[in-house]
Order: sequence, then structure tokens, then C-alpha cells
Amino acid sequence: MHHIAGNIVVARPELDLRQLHAFVDLAEELHFGRAAARIGIAQPPLSQQIQRLERRMGCRLLVRGGGARLALTPAGRAMLPAARQALAELEAGLGAARRAARGQTGLLRIGFTPSIALTTLPPLVRDFRQRYPGVAVQLSEHTSAAQLEMIHAGRLDLGFLRDPPEDAGLSRHTVAHEALIVLLPRAHPLAAARRVALAALAGEPFLLVRAAAGPSFRTRLLGFCREAGFAPVVAQEAGEWSTVAGLVSAGLGVALAPASVARINLPGMVHRPLVQTLHSEIVLFWRDTAADDVLRNFVALCEAASARGPAPRPRQRSPATSA
Repeated sequence: MHHIAGNIVVARPELDLRQLHAFVDLAEELHFGRAAARIGIAQPPLSQQIQRLERRMGCRLLVRGGGARLALTPAGRAMLPAARQALAELEAGLGAARRAARGQTGLLRIGFTPSIALTTLPPLVRDFRQRYPGVAVQLSEHTSAAQLEMIHAGRLDLGFLRDPPEDAGLSRHTVAHEALIVLLPRAHPLAAARRVALAALAGEPFLLVRAAAGPSFRTRLLGFCREAGFAPVVAQEAGEWSTVAGLVSAGLGVALAPASVARINLPGMVHRPLVQTLHSEIVLFWRDTAADDVLRNFVALCEAASARGPAPRPRQRSPATSA
């Protein structure tokens, strides 16, 4: 058979893989009986395959030596390394295709909001990389709104959002419910309490994450305050939880935050659980139309992790040790 490359007609060799395998086995054994036993066929079919291959190539590859032993011709010696390489590359290609079909290789692009990097994301990514070492994981930090836009546009495969809005065009799975805590300046009177009632924060200067960083989460926090009977006095806003924690440490106000923010350990800040049980929802989003096995494997891992239950919460210090 021929194919045309530009204006040049190039001959394309058509070799039967069974014949190529038979040649390599016979060239390595140099004995029809041993090669036939290695392949698992009788000697006559093996001899026929070699004859067909030689006719296709137009030259002899093996000749009789002394007794039953064979010898490679110069053409056979030249052919053997090429045949080995062709079969090895074909086997490697088939293996790579099967791994890709099972979602064991490829690229996974994951978006996340900053606070989620302190909680559920690291163990999930670590477990996924251990289970699928052939998949390259690309992590990028974005606001909730930016993640939803990028998932729709195909620039992210999936995203971790906190208290996100509904999006009918995307699939979602709730990964975790994270408790909310109070961040207090170390010298604040409420720092002596083991737990803080949300209503006790009425009139306190509040430090909030900007609406652009997480509008749904901010709305949820403000709603909790209204249910407790007050509207928070917003003293300052910040784009990151690390900045909010720094402002609390500086004594500029108090904050409601996900429990994972307690891992930001600053000398001027303490954290206390709330009397009420208030939570923030961490949700994984991906496109309904996605047919990527890599993505499906990651979603399955997240679903299994959720079924096992929440990860341990950050240890709360007692007032005696943190005051």
C-alpha cells in the first residue's frame, strides 16, 4: 500500500504482527522447535509465518545452520532490532491507551477558593496523586465566580467553592460541611470564654472577606448575624482569610470564619467555637457534559471521602492556654 506525503508517493510496509512476533521469537531461539513451544503453536504454522514474512520483504531472514540450528542472514540481523523496537513501541502505545481510557493518565485542572486550601483540598489531591501518579494535577486559585465561568468555558475541569450559588448547567457534590468559629483579638474579653454566642458579637467591629472573593459565603454570614438579632458593623474588608486573621491579630475587630482558618497561627489572635452550630458548605462543581475519565475518577474519590465522614477539625485551644 502507498500513501502520498506532499507530492511524494511513499511505500507503507504492511507486516502482519503475528509474523513479526514469530520472527523475533525465532531469531532469539534460532530453533524452530523451541520457538514454536515459546509461542504456543506447532512448527509448520511457525515456518509458514516466517515464509510469508520473507516473501513480503523480498529477502531471506534466516537460514539453516548446523543440524536443527538456524542462523540470521545479514538482512535478518538488520531486521531484528527494528522488529523488537516496533513491537515494544506498539505494546507501550497500547498500554498508554488503556491507561488513558481508565483515567490513569492525562491532565486534571482544579480550581479552588483560598480557604479551601486549608481544609479539604490537600488530602483529596494527595490521595488522588497517590492513586493516579500518571495524571498531572494543575491547581489554581480563583474566586467562586471566576471558577464557575472557567468551568463553563472549559478552562477548568472542576472547582472547589464555598457556599456557592446554584448553577443549573453544572454537576455538584457537597464535599464537606465546615463549622464556623469566631476569631478574636487575644486581649478581647470574650477570649476568656470557652464558647461564644453569636449575639455576643453585636456592636463589635467586624472584619469580612470582600464580596467579590465569595459573595454567597458573605451573604450567608450576614444572614447568620441577622438571625442572631443584629446587623454587623463592618470595620474593614480583605481579599484573603490570612489578611483577615492578621487584622484580628492587630486588634482591629472580630470575624466569623471557617474552622480551618484557625490553622493560621498568629500571636495576637485566638479562636473560639460558637455556641450555635453554624456551618459553611464546601462544594465540588464540574460540567454535566464532561466525559473525561480522569475527572470521573477524581469525583469518585471525593464522593468516597465524603461517605467516610469529615476530616478531623483543627484542635481548639482552651482559654487557659490561649489567653
